[in-house]
Amino acid sequence: MKCFQNIMKPIAGAAVLTNHLSFKIRRENAPCKNSDVVSFVWCVVALMMLAMSPGAAVASSDLEVSGSPASPWSIELKTRYFFDSHTSYEFGNPFPPYQAPLSRLEFPLDSWWVGGEARRRFSRFSLGLEVLRNVTIETGGAMKDSDWDDEYNPKVLTIYSESGCRLEPSYNIRGDMDFNIADQIGLPDWLELRPLAGIRWQRFTLVTHDGIQTYPASDGANPAIPLPGDGIHFEQTYWQYLVGIRSACDLENFSKLPPLKLLFQVDWAYVQGYNEDHHLLREGNRITTETTRGDAWHSSIGLKWRLTRSLDAGIEADYLKLQTTGSHRLTNDLFDIDMGFDNGVKVWSEQRSLSLSLEYSF
Repeated sequence: MKCFQNIMKPIAGAAVLTNHLSFKIRRENAPCKNSDVVSFVWCVVALMMLAMSPGAAVASSDLEVSGSPASPWSIELKTRYFFDSHTSYEFGNPFPPYQAPLSRLEFPLDSWWVGGEARRRFSRFSLGLEVLRNVTIETGGAMKDSDWDDEYNPKVLTIYSESGCRLEPSYNIRGDMDFNIADQIGLPDWLELRPLAGIRWQRFTLVTHDGIQTYPASDGANPAIPLPGDGIHFEQTYWQYLVGIRSACDLENFSKLPPLKLLFQVDWAYVQGYNEDHHLLREGNRITTETTRGDAWHSSIGLKWRLTRSLDAGIEADYLKLQTTGSHRLTNDLFDIDMGFDNGVKVWSEQRSLSLSLEYSF
């Protein structure tokens, strides 16, 4: 009974913190500001402190596999390159003929990011926090803006523009906890299997600039026009509550390969999305927002090479796909416009990346 109480103390504390944070998000239903980042980081830090409390230490010894790790802490420096990646949204016409999409905007995310991950390992479970920030200012690829606004030919693309895209300070944060079950299901020592749960938070802030707008349906009657300067300020936030499984296979233990580990992870997440689009070239203060819900699938595969007793180098390929639907709101104070609808509202993202890392364990 005492063992059960010791295990439940840190879990109960974590549940209270996570519930508080989730309630705050649902209550506000608004864009995630810096205070949300701070709340999230402190939540993960608190989870780690709870895990290191005396009660948790007793619980971990009760769940011991083969003793505590020789190097329970690790700090990992990472650089990540996103390629062929985007975050996009579209919405339909709230009035007849209700064509969907009416407008679609696709923002490129091809860019370099740097950051790190801290992880605390116990005999059976571990807690980790990863924080990444972009270092690229100009993204690869162009932002694409498409409109189908002819009510009599709703499937005809009438307006199309491409613009450069600047990536303002943006963040990718993940906190997770995993639990090793390999020995419980009879797997060999060189193979780990770890169910996991956590939160992934992403905020992308982009500004389009110096675009060209064309009119494909006019057959050249309407010439292309330049869109000088900044055009759109866009901010997209995704909260992802994930569950999944990760695995590590020690290749050295059953082959003549160098000290390598094969890493694999797959997870599913419930997603809450919010974006805000400020059209800087329109009259008035024209702002559109989308509030959406959906899900995400994520997978990764990688290798880690033991350089020394305390140092590992790693490479990882990563794929994340998010799909959400919800509601659209348009406001413009100059024209006293404030309207909302949900016809054809869709927000989605595909993110492909390669990462290099250097991990120090102590």
